Amino acid sequence: MGVLFSCPVEDDGECGLVAASAAAAEEQQATFLKASLGSGKLRIEGSLSFKRLQLVEPNISITSDSPRPDAVAVTAPVPVPRELLRTRFADAAVTAAAQPESPKHEAAAVTLQKVYKSFRTRRRLADCAVLVEQNWWELLDFALLKRSSVSFFDIERQETAVSKWARARTRAAKVGKGLSKDDKARKLALQHWLEAIDPRHRYGHNLHYYYDCWLRCESREPFDIGEGKEINLEERCPRSKLLSQCIKYLGPKEREDYEVVIEDGKFMYKNSRQILDTSGGPRDAKWIFVLSTSRNLYVGQKKKGTFQHSSFLAGGAASAAGRLVVEDGVLKAIWPHSGHYRPTEENFQEFQDFLRENKVDLSFGAG
Repeated sequence: MGVLFSCPVEDDGECGLVAASAAAAEEQQATFLKASLGSGKLRIEGSLSFKRLQLVEPNISITSDSPRPDAVAVTAPVPVPRELLRTRFADAAVTAAAQPESPKHEAAAVTLQKVYKSFRTRRRLADCAVLVEQNWWELLDFALLKRSSVSFFDIERQETAVSKWARARTRAAKVGKGLSKDDKARKLALQHWLEAIDPRHRYGHNLHYYYDCWLRCESREPFDIGEGKEINLEERCPRSKLLSQCIKYLGPKEREDYEVVIEDGKFMYKNSRQILDTSGGPRDAKWIFVLSTSRNLYVGQKKKGTFQHSSFLAGGAASAAGRLVVEDGVLKAIWPHSGHYRPTEENFQEFQDFLRENKVDLSFGAG
């Protein structure tokens, strides 16, 4: 089917023939364009095929019957070498830099800088607010423990008995937190009390070696502050190891990321709603849990000398503690193993009751 188009053109006095050929999907169709400059109309004849929607780039050629004396030869642009372009841009940049900026542009630049600095300041203040909210308890805890440990060492007058009992009460409260809600809950084992009351929470197993040495020497100076800070038990536990292995004690905000809830018998993290799966890490990885006296469950991967059972509750009492294996949210095994809390059979039974209340299948048998 032929389609006719017409449009006005300028009268140049000469005729030109423009031939355009377009390749169709199945057959070749030729389209001829004839310009009748005398009549001032452009006539296009050809056939259009819509059998397929595939577009083909046409090939266009332009010829003239006779050369024109005033014709201007059009040639393709010659590509400019990259090095020449770089030189031109560099010269333009130098020229622009040498020219003084207009007052209008300078004022706009100053305004932009002020807005950016204001935003950056607000961002930093917001970050500081978050850090303060998350770490206030650590600063307060550190200050209290440090005050109760070394304050009397800096005072010339002798410490009174009342002051000594006050320091002892502060330390004991650290490991007894939560006992009022569950009288059967477990406190930290005695050798790990040192870890809880230590301002830096150095690993209790390592601290115990240095504490025993301090007891035998009958020093009147505070433990690990006066003469004790120079002791180095190279054979049992080098001081470098003592200082490097510090247990992470979670604060209230950090603890929320480890809290696990049980829905339809499946374990998942409360905040992220991510299904718990302990099989994804290294083969020798151990996953530990703690049930608080408020019956909140916390689960995480154990890292010796850094993250252990005492980390979850910051040294507070626990109703149950141990190890577990969970695959795709389904509990596969549990053990009442914890060197920090040393749970009893009664504690383990309480944890199983907690699981049954949350419809967890215990048919696999508890370890």
